[in-house]
Amino acid sequence: MIVNYTSNERDLLARLMRAEAVGEGDLGMLMVGNVVVNRTLANCLTFKNINTISEAIYQNPGGFSGINSPLFFSTPTTHERELADRVLKGEYYYPATNALWFYAPTTGASCRSTWWEQPLSGRYKNHCFYEPLSGECAEIH
Repeated sequence: MIVNYTSNERDLLARLMRAEAVGEGDLGMLMVGNVVVNRTLANCLTFKNINTISEAIYQNPGGFSGINSPLFFSTPTTHERELADRVLKGEYYYPATNALWFYAPTTGASCRSTWWEQPLSGRYKNHCFYEPLSGECAEIH
């Protein structure tokens, strides 16, 4: 376990992973989970004093649009909980390894070179991932 969490927070993470990336399969959902965990670990930029999974998911401003999706409101499946467990135990997937942000560009559009003034780390299917500059967030680099 790389961050402390409750069973409710594990379910919350599983629900967010589904709401943000169910169409991108397990790997896409795992990458969303990586971003949430990174925001919990980081004590930099707009993520200072974000210390729990709940705080990372519900951060305002700057949280996740998936919390407004109907997919967010139902109980996670056993499989979705297992995916959340994997991320919470420290599994990381490129390009989300050090990412603190992601977004989905419009269909057919390329990823922006920066997001929140941070460089693109890569793309997976419909999500573009962005990580802080080296040295900016020691907790996740």
